[in-house]
Amino acid sequence: MKKRIAEIKRKTKETQISVKLLIGGQGRSKIDTGIGILDHMLELFSFHGLFDLDISAKGDLKVDIHHTNEDIGIVLGDAFKKALGDKKGIKRFGSISVPMEDVVANVVVDISGRGFFNGIKSLMLKLPKIDKDRGYSFEYANHFFEAFAKRLGMNLDINIASSNPDLHTNLEPVFKGLGIALDQATQIDPRRKGVPSTKGVID
Repeated sequence: MKKRIAEIKRKTKETQISVKLLIGGQGRSKIDTGIGILDHMLELFSFHGLFDLDISAKGDLKVDIHHTNEDIGIVLGDAFKKALGDKKGIKRFGSISVPMEDVVANVVVDISGRGFFNGIKSLMLKLPKIDKDRGYSFEYANHFFEAFAKRLGMNLDINIASSNPDLHTNLEPVFKGLGIALDQATQIDPRRKGVPSTKGVID
């Protein structure tokens, strides 16, 4: 099978981002976004999804992390979309529940061509809006996932059951789960000869 690989570069007045992606790799990664916790989460995503992933990002972090965080999602989505090509033979759907301590993250994906994400849904204790040690938050995570899902053309649903107040502990199983679910969805089903849609096309 032809390697499903993509390299995307995007430069704006706010950010400069480069992404190299191999779907069906060995889970190797080299991530440098300038946002430490996002680097860690994307390494987990790559490892558990078996995606070989290099990301380099420079942004206006002196202002805040919003532009860099969101634009990484944009470029990563573009890379997956390019690497998947016409999407012939892919399984399209993926789902997983991933536990970590007293947290369970449920992640469901559908590479449908219709990008949709409506925020992380949760049953949990009140969490701090911003993790003061890392400068990250659920709001930033939502922005990242929304940009990623829309650019890839993926319907993404994330639910967390948790009573843990630590942001890191809640986000880690989410990113692991996203990697696993997306690995499932991008795998080739040898029984499927065409595009997995009754329309015959996934945009």
